[in-house]
Formats: sequence, structure tokens, C-alpha cells
Amino acid sequence: MKPMTETPSRPYHHGDLKRALLDTAMQMLAEAGGWQFTLREVARRAGVSHSAPYKHFSDKGELLAGLALIGFDRLREELQRAQQALPGGIEAEFDAMAKAYLGFGQGNAALYRLMFGPEVTSATRLHTDPRALSTFEIVVELLERGQSAGIFRKRPVQGQAAACWAQMHGLTLLTLDGLLLPEKVGANAVEAALEALCEGLCC
Repeated sequence: MKPMTETPSRPYHHGDLKRALLDTAMQMLAEAGGWQFTLREVARRAGVSHSAPYKHFSDKGELLAGLALIGFDRLREELQRAQQALPGGIEAEFDAMAKAYLGFGQGNAALYRLMFGPEVTSATRLHTDPRALSTFEIVVELLERGQSAGIFRKRPVQGQAAACWAQMHGLTLLTLDGLLLPEKVGANAVEAALEALCEGLCC
């Protein structure tokens, strides 16, 4: 009879292969600052067979979409945390959320670019996923409260939310790319831009 041997340790437990692959890919994304890795490389790093990822992801694009959704979850948590830290004041809450958005992008550059990049499978489906929409709805809800309180102008709230998102997204990317040059936009461009955005919303 062969002696019993210890079963090799595995990086995941039965039933959470998908989570193990996403966690591994997220770590690789952060380390490399990009998503040039292949599914085979993710599988190797996770300690599973090269065919294992296809049990949950039809291709690399679907894996990247899974990472992007985790990004939206984390962004939503950051915005909610900013809200809860400054209760009671609509304008202060708006400023805190805007800075939390910028902070998330700066602290998670590769993930942020992935969330809004074309590499995922079906970007339209990604951005209409409930997890992505619920992040956007935080901004919509704040604007609705601001309008009801007479602080923000009465305008179609979806349009206001789109304008806020567009400005915050642009500021985030310009910051990541190092293009908010003092010689061009002044020494306090982010603060000035956020102030202008809030003033444009206010009555």
C-alpha cells in the first residue's frame, strides 16, 4: 500500500474558483499597471489549469468586465463613505464625494482606466449593470436632494449628473496623465474646477 501523502495546498477552496481568479487578476492588474496579462497567465498565477478560467469567463474581456464591476463596487463604497463623513450639508457632501471620486481614481489608476476603457466585453452591458448604475445613482440622489432643498438649480437631474460625471472623469484622467500643468491651468486647478462645478449647480 502506498503511504498517504499530504494533499498539495490550493490557492482556492471548492466553489470559489471565480473569486480566486478575480483576486489574482486584480493583483496582477495593480502590479503591472495594466491588463496585458493573458487568461493562461492568470490561471498559472492562481495555481489552476490553463482551462479553468473558461468555466467562468468565455474570454479575457469577460474577466476584465468582472474586475471593472469590482471597481464600481469599490468606488460606490468610497462615495458612500464620503457621504457619511459629512452628513447634513449638501454642498459639503458634494465636495467630499467629488474628492473621493478623484482619490479613488488616483489611488487605483489601472483599475479606473479599465472601468472606463473599451477592453471589456460589451462596455454597454458593463455600464448598465446594476452594480455600475448604483454607483451613478448616488450622484443622482444627491442632486435630487439638492434640488428639493432649493440648493441646486431645477434642471433635468440626469443631465446634471452627466455633467458632473463628465467633469469628474476628465479631471481624474488629466490628473492621472499629469496634464493639469500649473503653467496652463494654475496651481490649484482641481479645487478651482470643483468650485466652478458646484457654483454651476447652485441656485
